[in-house]
Amino acid sequence: FAAKLGRIGPLLGAKNLGAMLTIVPPGKRAFPFHAHLNVDEMMFILEGTGTYRFGEDEYKVKPGDMLAAPQGGAEVAHQIINTGGSDLRYLAFSTNAECGVVVYPDSNKFLTVTGIPEGGSPMDAKFRHLGHIGAGEAGYFDGEEE
Repeated sequence: FAAKLGRIGPLLGAKNLGAMLTIVPPGKRAFPFHAHLNVDEMMFILEGTGTYRFGEDEYKVKPGDMLAAPQGGAEVAHQIINTGGSDLRYLAFSTNAECGVVVYPDSNKFLTVTGIPEGGSPMDAKFRHLGHIGAGEAGYFDGEEE
């Protein structure tokens, strides 16, 4: 896992829509395979090539491709992997929710957040809990493949 992230939404004054530039080096992925229970996401590939894991399927991606990740469970879990030889750059857009719940099917984890300050990220939330479903607290990369 490795990525450079640039949050754009708050810089433009967006309140209910998130926007972020993500740059992923070759052979890496920015985030674990995940699904948002109450947030929709879309990603637009700017540069590079990769693989989009979506539910049980995988799709090759290239510049100009637009990807959707609607809210839901494991059936819409998603992850972009840089399988090319240069940086993969994409814009990610998402709806913002007062409370967020994310599930991680590969590692049987969940994340809940609420109280994100205006212009803040989930890491800034007043309440944040990451745990194994039915088994207590977890670290963000616990159970994820390297």
